Amino acid sequence: MTKRAAFEIGGKTFEPGSDGIVELPVSQMPDHTPVTMAVHVFHGKRPGPVVFVSAAIHGDEVIGVEVVRRLLRAKPIERLAGTLLAVPIVNSFGFINHSRYLPDRRDLNRCFPGHPSGSLAARLAHIFMTEIVARSDLGIDLHSAAIRRENLPQIRLTPGNARLAELGRAFGAPVMLQSRLRDGSLRHAAEEMGCDVLLYEAGEGLRFDEYAARAGLSGILRVMHKLGMIGARGVPQVKTPPLLSERSSWLRAPLGGLLRTYRTIGDYVTEGEVLGVVADPTGDVEEEVLSEIEGIIIGRTNMPVVNEGDALFHIALTPSEKVAEAVVGEMSAQREAAPLFDEDEII
Repeated sequence: MTKRAAFEIGGKTFEPGSDGIVELPVSQMPDHTPVTMAVHVFHGKRPGPVVFVSAAIHGDEVIGVEVVRRLLRAKPIERLAGTLLAVPIVNSFGFINHSRYLPDRRDLNRCFPGHPSGSLAARLAHIFMTEIVARSDLGIDLHSAAIRRENLPQIRLTPGNARLAELGRAFGAPVMLQSRLRDGSLRHAAEEMGCDVLLYEAGEGLRFDEYAARAGLSGILRVMHKLGMIGARGVPQVKTPPLLSERSSWLRAPLGGLLRTYRTIGDYVTEGEVLGVVADPTGDVEEEVLSEIEGIIIGRTNMPVVNEGDALFHIALTPSEKVAEAVVGEMSAQREAAPLFDEDEII
């Protein structure tokens, strides 16, 4: 049998069955402290696809960093077929500063594919595209809501992409939402290069959420199993198929004031149902926030102080009440399950 070829990245060579970290040079801080992008490479002994898993393209979306940390310690990847490129922090500048953006206030996820001599964001995007995406067959990009907002674990899919739909079902997040590609996004640039990307959304910026972390890790392992990269042992099975929604809608504040919410993410709501009330500080003026569609709440604000027009609830249209109730029931069971600890955390 012909020995599998070595994998090269960032000037380092990984022989089959080896793993290690590559520090890709990115830039320098103003004081000349070097900034790098760490890539943990697992190059399996057996042939298979190359998959990247990335987090913190937005520096304040820390839940993805925790998901990657758990992935790197997961037992199933010890016997890997193919190659895994895990990038826990893409935007180190934003991560250090607890910010979504880069120091020049650019959103990295609107700067792909980038340029080698452009802005800081363009250069970082170019490095990621040439060093990671160009070597990969598939990507899983991990995100969360912005600060003061929270997302239900969900997969965003490119409409009409049958391969991503199949892998999204394997991922097993509660909801799959069709989402058009946006110019400058990693998804758009990667798919232009021939690398499909699953986008995972869960949790809140600058916050950890155990359910979101477990759902993210389980989903990645299920996709890797679907691709033949790992065996079934240690990979959680999907009990309830994800709910596929082709449309979603944001409900916005009808006036400025104090928001009292009656429903939260994961709740099934009907058209015309009262989800909350916005009132002025004295209580003289109140207005109800009514659901405009029937579906599942997949995102909401956590801020009680709102301005007129602020986004309050994100609702995904559901095909039927029966399907929605099955998904909601499965989510409740997962939330009540005991946390999955690392081996060295069990005392």
